[in-house]
Amino acid sequence: MMYEPLKSTQFIVRELLLSVDKQSISLVIGIPRENQKIEKRLAITPETTALLVEAGYRVIVEADAGLTINYSDRYYADSGAQIVGSKAEVFQADIILKILPPTVEEILLMKPRSSVFSFLQLHLISSSTLELMAEKRINALAYELIYDDNQVSPFVTAISEIEGACSISVASELLSNAHGGKGILLGGIPGISPTEVVIIGAGGAGTVAARAALALGATVKIFDNDINKLRKIQHELGRTVFTSTLQPNVLRNVFRSADVAIGAMQYVNKTHFYRISTDLIREMKKGSVIIDLRMSQGGCFETTMEACLPGHPDIFERFGILHFCELSLSSRVARTASIALSNIFISMFTAMADSGGVGQFARFDRGFAAGFYVFSGKMVNSYVANHFNLPVNDIGLFLPGL
Repeated sequence: MMYEPLKSTQFIVRELLLSVDKQSISLVIGIPRENQKIEKRLAITPETTALLVEAGYRVIVEADAGLTINYSDRYYADSGAQIVGSKAEVFQADIILKILPPTVEEILLMKPRSSVFSFLQLHLISSSTLELMAEKRINALAYELIYDDNQVSPFVTAISEIEGACSISVASELLSNAHGGKGILLGGIPGISPTEVVIIGAGGAGTVAARAALALGATVKIFDNDINKLRKIQHELGRTVFTSTLQPNVLRNVFRSADVAIGAMQYVNKTHFYRISTDLIREMKKGSVIIDLRMSQGGCFETTMEACLPGHPDIFERFGILHFCELSLSSRVARTASIALSNIFISMFTAMADSGGVGQFARFDRGFAAGFYVFSGKMVNSYVANHFNLPVNDIGLFLPGL
């Protein structure tokens, strides 16, 4: 699910704002080049850049930022962006649009009271980064924390759909002889037992992965700790598939025969973190494959949690099981992912321009306001605060007019 421009009530300016004259806005948006060794996606495409410029924003793009999504600087320049070679100049913008969380070095480059938007990825955020944000009174927003009218994050939905589809393609590659796998076809053909795919998590990624695996002829078994999600996935798939809550004995029996296990649980803003134990993984068939789609949230399996550490390989073998643990699977299809993100940004920033800026938009749109984990230098999200053992504040205390 993605926002349709100017149709979602969460990203539409409230009637109160429409009754007054629009404030003139000339905010500057900065698009820095990411660490392209680990992150290929970019927040906006040239097409979205042109729409933002038309809406009154000034857009600054760091040179070569778009190369990983196959857009040269010329495309961004033709769309109205200013191309600069200095990262420091980009980080002087009012709003910094990133994919990876900001580093200490990047926060040092930002001007006081500016805003930085990115994915959360808590294991990449340090206490030093938060302390510097507090000192400079920075606003820091995480895409996963924003919610829409349906109380879900449009960013999580878009990326989860992409990663769910990608996970089946990756599983197919890893099972083949070309990548040292068992040499089996993911799916099923007459006379041969179908491949067994186990999916942990019945959200967006799990639904798309299940649909793709079923289309290939695989047997699919889905687990989640939310019975409503299991009921919903049955409805969305349009057929009866094996579903179960996270019962240890049922999991053990299923994992013993599984060829592929996909981790798709969501942990952001959750208080309970259920991860598949090492004991269960040890009992899987040799040559099976584990794909963890939640490395940015700490991993869905006990054997993949270690892969969150810097320098750990993305693909490794343990107990004879091949583990695939890239930080973000959607980065493999960076152009598609970037277009999906851009589709959401354009409606959000159009409404922001109408409302008069970041603070005013947060004041009248609670779904957007929920995206901030730091506002005016203060910690305002309990999930992030608990991770760092910090006190949390109500964001309403810092919003203009409230």
